[in-house]
Amino acid sequence: MKIATWNVNSLKVRLPHVLDWLQTNQPDVLCLQETKTEDVNFPEAALLAVGYQSLFAGQKTYNGVAILSKQPHQSAEIIRGIPGFDDPQQRFLAATFNNILIVCGYFPNGQNPESEKFDYKLSWLRALVRWLDTDGLPQHPQLALLGDFNIAPFDADAHPDWREPILVSPAERCAFQTLLGLGLVDAFRLFEQPAQSYSWWDYRQGSFRRNFGMRIDHVLVSQALRERCASAAIDTAPRKLERPSDHAPVVVEIAD
Repeated sequence: MKIATWNVNSLKVRLPHVLDWLQTNQPDVLCLQETKTEDVNFPEAALLAVGYQSLFAGQKTYNGVAILSKQPHQSAEIIRGIPGFDDPQQRFLAATFNNILIVCGYFPNGQNPESEKFDYKLSWLRALVRWLDTDGLPQHPQLALLGDFNIAPFDADAHPDWREPILVSPAERCAFQTLLGLGLVDAFRLFEQPAQSYSWWDYRQGSFRRNFGMRIDHVLVSQALRERCASAAIDTAPRKLERPSDHAPVVVEIAD
């Protein structure tokens, strides 16, 4: 089973890229973030035409998440929003595919550690940890958490010259470690990877050309899936296209 995550930074703008990538790579499940698309405008028909069904939770201009899949979901109930966390922002979506609970998250950016947006980010993370600990993992031992985490968990995940405090602050990295402490595993780090492997590069100052980036898009898997992980990689090809997203897809293969 091939699962992937990709912050597309506007599905309306990037739809041709997504359709091409799906047809070329044939993932079983693709989680999208920052779709910036209201549900009424979600391009279900275009995706179905290339073989993918859609679950989505969107809003105008900002945020938005979706799960695209070759096969229908198996969930009795689709989870929209972190249970128990009152949040008008569409950042969380979960459903079961092939007996694996796929959780798609667009984690808040936080702006800077002194802002109210940073407080919201930490509150969102605490709510996610609470749900995973009390319900998510106990009820779904086969679970994968995919998305744009907006956290570079270790120094190796950020360009050595990165000087901004956001995405690398102790509080954010501590929250990431708390997720791992629940029993989740960073699938990308289960395999030897090239140095300075990043999934996001700013549009400005030729950041992609200089590889001035960060690894902030992740796939965390439960212990029940750890031994089944066969590969993990970042696909930088879409970042080289005209009018690309500033993120690249992260792909993990899970053996049957």
